Amino acid sequence: MHGPGSPYTLLFDEDDAQGPGLPEAARAIYGGDWRLPAPRAGRPYTFTNFVVSHDGRISFDEPRRSGGADVSRNAPHDTWLMALIRARADAILTGGGTLRVARRHRWTPWEIFPAEREALVAMRAAEGRAPLPLLVVVSGSGAIPADAASLSVPGQPVLIATSAAGEPRARAELAELAHLDYHVSPGPRVDFAALLAHLHSACGVGTLLSEGGALVYGELIAAQLIDEVFTTVSPVVIGNRVSPAAPRPSLVEGIAFSPERPPLLRLISLRRHGDYLFQRARFVEE
Repeated sequence: MHGPGSPYTLLFDEDDAQGPGLPEAARAIYGGDWRLPAPRAGRPYTFTNFVVSHDGRISFDEPRRSGGADVSRNAPHDTWLMALIRARADAILTGGGTLRVARRHRWTPWEIFPAEREALVAMRAAEGRAPLPLLVVVSGSGAIPADAASLSVPGQPVLIATSAAGEPRARAELAELAHLDYHVSPGPRVDFAALLAHLHSACGVGTLLSEGGALVYGELIAAQLIDEVFTTVSPVVIGNRVSPAAPRPSLVEGIAFSPERPPLLRLISLRRHGDYLFQRARFVEE
């Protein structure tokens, strides 16, 4: 493996998972192992990955400057870890809104770290994964851009997850993309529990990476469908607009939890490189 230029500094690691770990070359770079826990009953083991600013925001929310690269400043240790996380996913979930602002992006492990392509392909093969992860695009409204590059990556299967209300629009706008599969939830919203059960039973997905935005993350937390969280804490300060009509998004949006019983996480490991911290945490089961 090439790596991001230098190893991560391991500050602590209290992971007790007993599943398959990383290849030796990846462990040397990452400063230790990342073992996958056993799959959940009836759904994939689900993790997510975010880069957040010092003030807890995930986007500058400016035209052509709304992605995580502006928050991480394209730090190679962040992009290398992102590629590694993608490589261990049987499927990657993202939202239709994300596709609209990242039309040229492709959800492959090596898209963000091309130099590691050969090693990541070999790692997926060694772990028994398909050459490319299944891409799952979630949109309750069915508003998905047909010209998004991620919908037409050779060899990558795509599942459109929409609602009964959004299905006609999705099928109409994506009519020329005959290779797409669909999962339709009844009613006006995507049922994430039913979707994850379908991914597990019908698609053979054992590990799922959610790269949806703050709204998707909030819904997955509320439904108790997220297991682990990888968070890169960037030294960047984003701030917020004065107008409440256009706030810059924080890590979780669209839901407010009770102060009596909010979701809790247990910090599993912490790494550092320069002014960046790399956290891995696991949600505490109720």
